[in-house]
Amino acid sequence: MAKTNHTKYAILGLLTTGCRTGYQMKQMMDTSLNHFWKISYGQIYPTLKQIVEEGLATVQDIPQDGKPDIKEYLLTEAGEKELRQWLSSPLENIPVAKNEVLLKLFFSRHQPKETTIEYLVHYQEILQERLHTYEGIEELIQIHSIEKADAQYWLFTLDYGKQITAAEIMWCKDTINKLS
Repeated sequence: MAKTNHTKYAILGLLTTGCRTGYQMKQMMDTSLNHFWKISYGQIYPTLKQIVEEGLATVQDIPQDGKPDIKEYLLTEAGEKELRQWLSSPLENIPVAKNEVLLKLFFSRHQPKETTIEYLVHYQEILQERLHTYEGIEELIQIHSIEKADAQYWLFTLDYGKQITAAEIMWCKDTINKLS
């Protein structure tokens, strides 16, 4: 079975949000998708080229005074159909995250408990910053984007991140207490 190119579907989805250029897509990824789906800038343009070749999007050059033309991409009916088919298809697998903290903890009997506690405290601080970032994003959506058709789904996705992060913070506290 061929492996699904999820980047293709991320790009098709971004085209539905009003992102029309590679730059706009990168901006949207950096401020939202990047928290749960990593796509490098180097993947955007080859994927856009591919979906245009497949007839899933069109591209037009928008002239600019004294600057190179902007390539603007628009989702075609076939592209929207492809996105809907992918959205309705069953999940291929449940992702397993690589987590350096858990890997180190698994083998931590080989170091002093104080060292383990130190990196758990540091991890907890990073998680707290992440939770703060998520709360800031939620506020921005509530203020600037709540009227958008996608806003409710953006908030659902954000809530997942907030709840997972809060659970990880609680796990850190509990594990630190057990080690102390």
